[in-house]
Amino acid sequence: MTDSNKTPRLLLLLDILAGLGVLAAFLLVMLYAPIELTMGRVQKVFYFHVAASWSGMLGFLVATVAAIAYLKTNDLRWDIASLAGVEIGMVFIALGIISGSIWARPVWNTWWTWDPRLTTTLIMELIYSAYLLLRGGVDDPVRRAKLSAVYAIVGFTSVPLTFISIRVFRTIHPVLVGSSDPSLGTFAMSPRMQAAFFGSLAAFTLLFIALYWHRYRLGSAQSAVMQKRMEIEAGGEQ
Repeated sequence: MTDSNKTPRLLLLLDILAGLGVLAAFLLVMLYAPIELTMGRVQKVFYFHVAASWSGMLGFLVATVAAIAYLKTNDLRWDIASLAGVEIGMVFIALGIISGSIWARPVWNTWWTWDPRLTTTLIMELIYSAYLLLRGGVDDPVRRAKLSAVYAIVGFTSVPLTFISIRVFRTIHPVLVGSSDPSLGTFAMSPRMQAAFFGSLAAFTLLFIALYWHRYRLGSAQSAVMQKRMEIEAGGEQ
């Protein structure tokens, strides 16, 4: 293994910090945060549900920024960066959907309902699933990168729509952040709840950065292998 292929020390440190952060967040949620009076113990899923959803949307934001950078520079490294953001974002959004269903079952007495927030989240996940299908259907790297960049930028409109859906549409999903209106299903977080909440957000953000960096390095390695293969095939045809 060459030095260029070794995992950077900063990434190794980030892996350790992310692992410790997730463990600390788990302990904060399970042992430090109090049990919510109305929903009981199942409310503790909220901390991971919000953190996972936040990390997923962060991934889509990074993918969009990278897509814009690609269209400006035509540098395929930005295409790799955009793809990494989409893939990691989709994983976290899937975790958000699953954890939300676990939270909803005892509270709403159903695993799923076509509530505006749930529906827009599912649509957002499907939009980015189509992004991956689009990439799989185009062989030329440059054309694939351009189409993917445009799609990523357009597809990002689903992210703010998902975020504001509980504030614009009639919904049973609680507005947990940014509102104190009891009619919107919010609950007041005590200082210990806030510590667990922001601790979870920080831990999942570190985890996202670590996973994103790993995925980008993997994508770069795959691109280098593909480029080498094309050079060998071109040399053999001569």
